[in-house]
Amino acid sequence: MKEFKLDTNPKISTGFKTPEHYFDTLSERILQQIPEKESKVISIFKNKKHIILMVAAVFVIALLIPTLYNTKATELDDTTIENYLSYQSNVTQYEIINLLDDEDIDDLKMAVAVEINE
Repeated sequence: MKEFKLDTNPKISTGFKTPEHYFDTLSERILQQIPEKESKVISIFKNKKHIILMVAAVFVIALLIPTLYNTKATELDDTTIENYLSYQSNVTQYEIINLLDDEDIDDLKMAVAVEINE
């Protein structure tokens, strides 16, 4: 292979030439093309009212979440349950008996025995 040296071989020209004093006047010409009208400045805090409303909404939601999850079931007394069951025509006494387990039946027997002895 033939040895190639940059200093001895003729160089290939790129075909691009810059005019004389092009880079000396370049910055001046660019500055002349920039319009002198100042651009409008948009403030970051212009929508401050919207931000305050969003923060307030987050606080309201944060305060409401615990109250929504703390719904407590109220305990019903025996008379309310009896009235409900007596007025429901689609529930029979046999269906109620089938739902009772052995412990419930024993508790009922004990309650009846206490009622009779008193």
